[in-house]
Amino acid sequence: MTNPTQPLRHHHKHCDDIFATAEAQAHAGEWAGCETASAKFIAEMEAHFATEEQVLFPAFETATGMSGGPVAVMRMEHAQMRDLMAQMVVALKARDRNAYGGAADTLLILMQQHNVKEENILYPMCDSSLAATVLDIGGALGERLEGRCQT
Repeated sequence: MTNPTQPLRHHHKHCDDIFATAEAQAHAGEWAGCETASAKFIAEMEAHFATEEQVLFPAFETATGMSGGPVAVMRMEHAQMRDLMAQMVVALKARDRNAYGGAADTLLILMQQHNVKEENILYPMCDSSLAATVLDIGGALGERLEGRCQT
């Protein structure tokens, strides 16, 4: 695989689609549908974060010798997104459309900025650094996300 991070790029789009569904359901006050979509979205985001944090980032750090830099920023942003998702869950339980929308709007902006940085900066660095490794990092990433991008 020439771009080991391709499964992660594809999974970004999948998460975005589920997020849009959850947001639309909340906006319409369709709380049962919003609960289902939000739970699926959060599960997919956690799978995505875990794949990066447990597979990609350590492999990149080992290959490059970098222990801070872009990976540290991505980890920090993951923590911020987790906090916003938790706020959405609280708002969802309270059926508070404004609180849900506020957290969701902030999360959307953060996700968009985060994904641009990953797809345009970090992932190309990873693809370049990891292409020559013995470890099939692309296969490992794909296996962790395999079957998840089905709606």
